Amino acid sequence: MKIKKTRNLILCALFVALIAVGAFIRIPIPVVPFTLQFLFTMLAGLLLGGKTGALAVCIYIIMGLAGLPIFAEGGGLSYILKPSFGYIIGFAIAAYVTGAIANRGANPGYRRLLAATFTGLGIVYICGMAYYYLMSNFYLGTPIGLWPLFLYCFLLAVPGDICLCILGAVLGKRLIPVLKTMNE
Repeated sequence: MKIKKTRNLILCALFVALIAVGAFIRIPIPVVPFTLQFLFTMLAGLLLGGKTGALAVCIYIIMGLAGLPIFAEGGGLSYILKPSFGYIIGFAIAAYVTGAIANRGANPGYRRLLAATFTGLGIVYICGMAYYYLMSNFYLGTPIGLWPLFLYCFLLAVPGDICLCILGAVLGKRLIPVLKTMNE
């Protein structure tokens, strides 16, 4: 039992580090910055389960808000005032939901894993776009309409994240059984 808890703590810490590194792995595309944060937050949920995956993301968020420059644009408590902070909140919720959906069965198939990753993607974008809209319109005083919000915060960014959902499902299908045998 003690070895299992230690293994889970190590995996949780590993995913905190991977999420932080993923914020700085940028794939250059026009207009919208594309990082691997989403992939690692999603994998945290898939591989660690909903609770531990969300815990890893929450630790990452707390570390960033405490001042460590591990978010894509730095860190600190003032990061809450950035319109993009909603996506980070969405990562924690999505990790939990993704893990809960994927780990309902002993050995999830590709359908379940894809459903989990795409549900997580929807959660991240809903949280991110809602927060962006509220911060821009009511705090920053730089109003954004619904169409520009949809265009810049969803349409231009989502194709890369769809690829990450598929990659996450493939990686999850291969790695979940390995982690389950390690925990036995």
